Amino acid sequence: MKINGFGVEEWLNVWEKSAVYDIAQSTISSMTLQEILDLEADKGQGFMSALMQEKFNYGWIEGSPEFKKEVAKLYTDVPAENILATNGATGANHLVLYSLIEPGDHVIAEYPSYQQLYDIPRSLGAEVDFWQIYERENWYPRLEELRQMMRPNTKMICLNNANNPTGTTLNRAFLQEVVDLAKTVGAYVLVDEVYLPLDDSEDYVPIADLYEKGISTNSLSKTYSVPGVRLGWVATQDEKLTDEFRKYRDYTMICCGVFDDALGTLVLKHRDKVLARNKAIVNKNLEILREWVENEPLVSMIYPKSVSTSFVKFEELDPEKTEEFCIELLKSKGVLLVPGNRFDLPGYARLEYCTNEATLREGLAALSQFLREYDK
Repeated sequence: MKINGFGVEEWLNVWEKSAVYDIAQSTISSMTLQEILDLEADKGQGFMSALMQEKFNYGWIEGSPEFKKEVAKLYTDVPAENILATNGATGANHLVLYSLIEPGDHVIAEYPSYQQLYDIPRSLGAEVDFWQIYERENWYPRLEELRQMMRPNTKMICLNNANNPTGTTLNRAFLQEVVDLAKTVGAYVLVDEVYLPLDDSEDYVPIADLYEKGISTNSLSKTYSVPGVRLGWVATQDEKLTDEFRKYRDYTMICCGVFDDALGTLVLKHRDKVLARNKAIVNKNLEILREWVENEPLVSMIYPKSVSTSFVKFEELDPEKTEEFCIELLKSKGVLLVPGNRFDLPGYARLEYCTNEATLREGLAALSQFLREYDK
């Protein structure tokens, strides 16, 4: 099996620890352990007391009953027994693709999006067609192009909702059209949903609630602000499909860890508090970002809708120099972005605006200064 290097991860592995102003990540400002414990009325004393008595054995193989019950509350049509815990959403995506994709299968993947969703199927021997997104259409792909790509042997359609890196959220009506097309050939629809929108919109729906062959993957890393808890999940309506995932899961992991399960369950138990915190961060920081973009003539942006990742366009930068620009920006000003070529979109960069306010404001100011200094 051969696979391409993971562009975003390779970039961050090299550069993220060098940043003074890290505005490259896509998590809503991560919580400390104390902040998580403070969600409890007793400031986590009961939680920690119970955890101190817990044996650190393998724990619950596919997630504790408490964890599965809390995750199931995020869906309308997914029972708790159809939730499988994984090592983050990356583990969830890998499990689904490893379980279902075989050599010769036809896969259609939104592109660009999270690289797993197209390069893992290719590495497994599938034929992958890219379903292109368009900036002039608010980074949506075109349904007509999906219709033209569909084949009798199309096994799966892979989406990222909201999209990484652009932050675009596919609405319910659009997803229903995708589902209707998938049904014509019996294709699965896999949607990585780690960027849950925070605008309380009824227009957003998990794919697992929309389609019996829809597969939702998610984690606590982005919207729930605890990427240090390596806990994600796979959710689907179909019990037989869940059993298939169970079989392949035994070959990829045993459990997610006693501590991760317990802390992740605590976060989900208090998700209303966590989401209220994070909605306030997103709304406030998006206004800061919007003000900067509107007063910075050297950039433009299709703004994200209540999600934690955004994609900035450099109006006068030679696209071929995108990575060079980002390296020099980091070395000169301490500002970390992810260059758009790491998503096969040179001339842009992923900009994470949901960090703390001081980092965001100072990072944007330094970026503006560098835009005027750099030899384009």
